[in-house]
Amino acid sequence: MAKLYLIATPIGNLEDITLRALEVLKKVDIVLSEKPLITKRLFARYEISIPLRKLNERAQESDFTRVIDDLRNNKNIAYVSEAGTPGISDPGGKLVKRILDALGNNVEIIPVPGASALTSLLSVSGINVNRFLFLGFLPKKKKRKKFLTMIVESELPVVVYESVHRIRKFLLELIDLGVEEIILGRELTKKFETIYRGHPKSVLEELEAGKMKGEFVVVINQ
Repeated sequence: MAKLYLIATPIGNLEDITLRALEVLKKVDIVLSEKPLITKRLFARYEISIPLRKLNERAQESDFTRVIDDLRNNKNIAYVSEAGTPGISDPGGKLVKRILDALGNNVEIIPVPGASALTSLLSVSGINVNRFLFLGFLPKKKKRKKFLTMIVESELPVVVYESVHRIRKFLLELIDLGVEEIILGRELTKKFETIYRGHPKSVLEELEAGKMKGEFVVVINQ
């Protein structure tokens, strides 16, 4: 029976890769990658030479058909996202569903856990996160107001991903909504990793005084 591995890869520091992940990446027949250029850096670091194929959010029907055919031909495949754990704000979930719909129990789908921006920031948040609400990347326009309302009305801590292009807008929205406390992680696990805590206004001022660069994870604590 063919195997599909969903492999977590580093979110910044290339040393944050498990021994098991490296072992699997070196033995599969094909690696599907959301961003092959980024995956190639990991491959170069650990001397991995398995064929790479792109599979991102713009994947066509023919791309999924090709993967399904490979699995039917008993090829073992690994999927890696741009960074972190597959299936979290990336095409991994869609890939798994397509394969299950086509092959059902005739393929073994195996998670290989590891780095995650979500759990990395939660682990150092200093708040009770036995339960929390994860909203991923908020919509840019359509339904954005609905998601902002969900943040304000949530009785649980809320976790959001945000890009460098929209982080200022998001923090200003939190200020307008009356949010009092956030924990923001910038460039987690990388050289310039920074964690900010406090009122959204003070966090925004710190960001603007420093470097407004990188990827962001925000925990909103109501």
